[in-house]
Amino acid sequence: MSKGFTSSYRIALLASLVLAMFAGLETRLVWLHVIERDVLVRSVDEARRQLIVDNARRGDILDAHGALLATSRSIIVLGVDPQFLRNEDKGKLPQLAALLGMPVSDLEKTCDTKTRPASAAKPSKPAAGAVITFGPQVASPAPAAPAPADLALGTEPDPKEETQLDEPDKEGNRPIRWAKLSDNVTESAYSQISKLGIRGIYGSRVYRRDYPHNELAAHIIGYVDRKEHPVAGIEHYADFYLRGENGWLESEKDGKSHELAQFRSREVPAVDGYNVSLTIDATIQHIVEDELAQVAEKYQPEKATIIVSDPQTGFVLALANYPSFDLNTFNKLSREDQRRMRNIAVADEYEPGSVFKIVAVSGALNDGLVTPSSEFDCTLEKIDYNGITRSLPREDASDHFDHPLSVAEIIAHSSNKGAAQLAMRLGDRRFYEYARAFGFGQHTGFPVGGEVPGNLKAPEKWDSLTITRMPMGQSVTATALQMQQAMGVIASGGVLLKPQIIRQVRDSHGELVYSFGRIEARRVISEQTAHTVAKLLTGVVSSGGTAPEAAIPGFECAGKTGTAQKLLPVTLPSGATALRYSDKHHVASFIGFFPASHPQVSIAVIIDDADARCPGHVAYGKSVAAPVFKRIGERLIPYLDIRPTIENDGKPVFALGGQR
Repeated sequence: MSKGFTSSYRIALLASLVLAMFAGLETRLVWLHVIERDVLVRSVDEARRQLIVDNARRGDILDAHGALLATSRSIIVLGVDPQFLRNEDKGKLPQLAALLGMPVSDLEKTCDTKTRPASAAKPSKPAAGAVITFGPQVASPAPAAPAPADLALGTEPDPKEETQLDEPDKEGNRPIRWAKLSDNVTESAYSQISKLGIRGIYGSRVYRRDYPHNELAAHIIGYVDRKEHPVAGIEHYADFYLRGENGWLESEKDGKSHELAQFRSREVPAVDGYNVSLTIDATIQHIVEDELAQVAEKYQPEKATIIVSDPQTGFVLALANYPSFDLNTFNKLSREDQRRMRNIAVADEYEPGSVFKIVAVSGALNDGLVTPSSEFDCTLEKIDYNGITRSLPREDASDHFDHPLSVAEIIAHSSNKGAAQLAMRLGDRRFYEYARAFGFGQHTGFPVGGEVPGNLKAPEKWDSLTITRMPMGQSVTATALQMQQAMGVIASGGVLLKPQIIRQVRDSHGELVYSFGRIEARRVISEQTAHTVAKLLTGVVSSGGTAPEAAIPGFECAGKTGTAQKLLPVTLPSGATALRYSDKHHVASFIGFFPASHPQVSIAVIIDDADARCPGHVAYGKSVAAPVFKRIGERLIPYLDIRPTIENDGKPVFALGGQR
């Protein structure tokens, strides 16, 4: 049946088509919302959702007065997505190149390179401590393979992270979505770059460790690697306080990768690291490093260490080693020069020589076995001890004692034979116990890493000569810091103090978290004995002592010289190698404190193998190390406001028991 242009056939056909369309639509809706719902929802969530990590700022390391020794500065890692770079923006590339300080040709080449072989485009692992991105963003960039520039100091995490890479084209190339332009753009420069309005150019804020004073206190401060992992020094020891906690937020983004702030579902703010204040005084550290540089220039030693500390607290005010290195360029050191990074003050041991005589003298006086006026025959070649005849060590060639020496003279003239006889008065076990009590053969607990305990053998392992050689500083090894700590027993009034390097820890708002104070390890000798030994040590720097070169006019100085022969390998006639004491290689040292009656500062100077440029090719403690002690002391007097302790008539204020 036909009615004009219509017919039952046409109506049925049209109705069938409409029904088929709705059926297909319904089928598709069922497919999308029921069958494939989970897969599609997950895909949409992955496309829209973003987890942004907000890096915590690493805390600062400060000196005792708040001067910055290590800090984290904000920088921008700048990148480009070549896929979204507009042709009309290419005219701005010369301006961008000028702001980046790079050739225009290099910039244009990077921006024009839009693909890379699929084999070179591999998803990278999420960078440690992802960063918040900001500025114009139009796509999620895929990180490029690390370039040589990536090896520069500091953390350089990828600005963004893609979990999916675009499919390769027919030629097997994938589009480049991220190419780094610079990893060191300042905040001000990035502000100017943003004003150019170049689409596809974006930056990410990261924090990079910076050491404002370069080499200053390098072995104390330590450093972090390019991934912000602490490697050495306080950076490593105090990392728990310094590192902070990263924050993060969970949000969504639109098709142009702009954040949809209204869809933020969770936000955890970053907590910046705590600031660590050291006991180091930057001014004193500079004085010490300046003196160390003069020593290095004049004597060209193998190595050297200077330590300055407060004998009443154990706080280390300065510690410097030669050779040293620049904390900002540690990664540029050659393999050979990496030895400069070794903190020899705690990591290298040496035979201390005559400075070790304070152990035998202190022990014998403390046990009441001798008095300062007790005399010993120091012309003897041999002596009977425990039923065995033992040879005594020889004295320095310039010392010929034709009369018995008092204990005071044994210290002033640094008699090897006298020190051996004092140790024999104590006996093997008691002398060893005093050496242990002074801190030898054990770690000081100094928190910079790499510390060795030195070597102090128990009496059961001694040979027949050990009791005659150890009192003069042979057959025992120690670190420079152990020697400073041992001398500190005398200066502190008989107590062994733990060397301290951290004074306070404060949060990012300046609130005190923890404060470190004086830590007493143990009492070694009585206060009276310590005063007596300090008085005896002033004789060393007198005109009749071994180191008048250390004397500071107007101040009573106490200390002890050391000129230790180095044990070096020699080839025997049989072809075997053995260690022998060298007459041409020495470790020169002077360790002391002042004012002797009320010690305010203790200074250790240890210089290894300066013989080649010394008169007679022998580096004596009195001629090499003692003058350094004096110069540092003279520079510290006005800075620390240390008052004179010798009156105008030349009489010392020092007196035992507080009596003049």
